[in-house]
Amino acid sequence: MGFCPDCGSKEPLTERVSRATASPAQTDTLEAILADDPPRQPIGMGEFDRVLGGGLVPGSVVLVGGEPGVGKSTLLLQAAACRVQEGGSAVIVTAEESARQVGMRARRLGVDQLAGERLHLIADPDVERVIAAANQLRPDLVVIDSIQTVSSPGVDGAPGGVTQVRESGARLLRFAKESGIAVVMVGHVTKDGGLAGPKLLEHMVDVVLSLEGDPDHGLRVLRAQKNRFGATHVAGMFEMGNEGMTEILDPSKSFLADWRGDVPGTVVFPAVEGRRSITVEVQALVVANKSTPPRRSVRGLQSNRVHQLLAALQRHAVLDLAPLDIYVNVVGGWQIAEPACDLPVALAVVSSLHNVPLGATAAWGEVGLGGEVRSVSFHARREDEARRIGVERVVASPPDRRFDLRSALLAVKLW
Repeated sequence: MGFCPDCGSKEPLTERVSRATASPAQTDTLEAILADDPPRQPIGMGEFDRVLGGGLVPGSVVLVGGEPGVGKSTLLLQAAACRVQEGGSAVIVTAEESARQVGMRARRLGVDQLAGERLHLIADPDVERVIAAANQLRPDLVVIDSIQTVSSPGVDGAPGGVTQVRESGARLLRFAKESGIAVVMVGHVTKDGGLAGPKLLEHMVDVVLSLEGDPDHGLRVLRAQKNRFGATHVAGMFEMGNEGMTEILDPSKSFLADWRGDVPGTVVFPAVEGRRSITVEVQALVVANKSTPPRRSVRGLQSNRVHQLLAALQRHAVLDLAPLDIYVNVVGGWQIAEPACDLPVALAVVSSLHNVPLGATAAWGEVGLGGEVRSVSFHARREDEARRIGVERVVASPPDRRFDLRSALLAVKLW
């Protein structure tokens, strides 16, 4: 332009770069941090505390996911009441239901008289108002039911959207870290079973729990998928009834309550979840095929592993399974991901194929594509659990010698 449009000066422009000097970040020694480390706060529900690693860590953020109707709100209402019984206080933020609905559920579960005046209800979807109320009440625990239904008025987007979920979760996380109050958020799940909303939310929180259950049974399983303060792959067992969630102290007896060893196609499998042994029943049914192609139905197991196992049986055990319908099921709705369940599935399939009951038999081992049966971890713990429930025969791969499918079938007289 040749001149300054503000003052009219014709002097040339001069560039000036200003560099702001940042103040140094606050530093602390590890010794000072650990000396001021607050103790865990037990909830008062043994199975819930087991999954958390001993209780709630002050200032932690926990995300609980599960399908609609599985019992997330019921479990967290009982957990809040138990925390109050332990001498603490709790706030339940309900954005999906009214406070009266939550009160009616509390009366049905019998926790209305236990909680007293230290359990507060907030029926407001505004995150900023909720944080302000929590700062005023200063409870030990804040339950957000759910993160997809709360929102921040200063952020664009509808509740449940990616932007709102991310920003609401970030503000609740900041509140928990600054105040030292534990926050438990309920998360919805998608059709695929994953937590709805941005994946960033799972990375932000400290603990991710999943509440699973079979719609046909009252069994509910609380699993730790992520835990910055304890072990993962830990499971807590509950039974859903008219009076809410009841802890199952001996899940093996619960799973095997109706087990019959005189029926073909059933084998006992001692699974290991974290430090806990849980014995379940693996069933298989092999029937003649009346349609093309044959059906393969798998429930409670990874279907790809079952298909590989059937191919190994057909190749190395010389069994013609191609024209048959095969159904494999884990009784009680339990989900098994460990490869140690390969051998029980193989024995159950061959038992059903030959119509030969195996009796009281427990088995575990990983079956390779070459027909070998590999030993798995926790051999002694699995054997102790099988003996405890009265299983007479154990079929597993010894750590010190070779074992294959034919040897396993010979051990149960199926070869």
